[in-house]
Amino acid sequence: MWAAFFNFIAFLFFGLHVAGTIGKGIVNIAVVDGYVIFGTLIGACAWNLLTWYFGLPSSSSHALMGGLVGAAVVKAGAGVLVMSGIIKVLLFIVISPVLGLLLGLLFGVVVYRLFSKSIPSKVDHLFRKGQLLSAAAYSLGHGGNDAQKTMGIIAGLLFSAGYLGAEFHIPFWVVLSCHGAIALGTMSGGWRIVKTMGNKITKLRPVDGFCAESGAAATLYLASALGVPVSTTHTITGAIMGVGALKRFNAVKWGVAGQIVWAWILTIPAAALISAATYWLAVRLI
Repeated sequence: MWAAFFNFIAFLFFGLHVAGTIGKGIVNIAVVDGYVIFGTLIGACAWNLLTWYFGLPSSSSHALMGGLVGAAVVKAGAGVLVMSGIIKVLLFIVISPVLGLLLGLLFGVVVYRLFSKSIPSKVDHLFRKGQLLSAAAYSLGHGGNDAQKTMGIIAGLLFSAGYLGAEFHIPFWVVLSCHGAIALGTMSGGWRIVKTMGNKITKLRPVDGFCAESGAAATLYLASALGVPVSTTHTITGAIMGVGALKRFNAVKWGVAGQIVWAWILTIPAAALISAATYWLAVRLI
């Protein structure tokens, strides 16, 4: 409930740069229609459900981008791709987890030094409360970046259908709907992925969670300000690895981390293939 609340109110703190990138900065908006969006969403949702089933924290952001690219290319060819936007997203596939790792590590070093002489039980008690603040900060970043990706998809469809007039923009009802949806999704759980993030990568104590969330939140704020649709999943995973490695290198279960990275690598092409096939079938059957 706490995380969902901050997911919802994130629109009060962030602009709509990320929504603009997704809506018109990945493919030429002139080719977007109902079939393209249908293929995009089926591709992204199918990949998200598959990775959720196996407890792998993949990127819904990159699944959406892959889905959009797959359907658009089948419809009109590779010439409709907006390479400047795509390259920016691809660069942050590497930058966001690395930056999250470094900032998580930095927060960990600072906090560990500040509390090095404190009684462990006292530190644990303090950061059980402190983690409410870091979780709120991270949830704001999550809502501020992830909800905007769906806004971009919906606004792109509305624009292509002529409902937004001559100029692309994000209606306020779309903003509220998307933040409401991401808040409801957070409230519904997703416990398979929660378990992976909380226990399978490394064992997190409240102080570790505080450092990881703070590092990831800072990364998300930067990305949202730049209008880059990054993966909040990649970012927090990097931050958790950074905090885990601070305790000792083998505290991180690198085998699990490797499985997660493979899911990241496959996300865009897998979602694109599913989307392309869905678009091709939809055009012929519907």
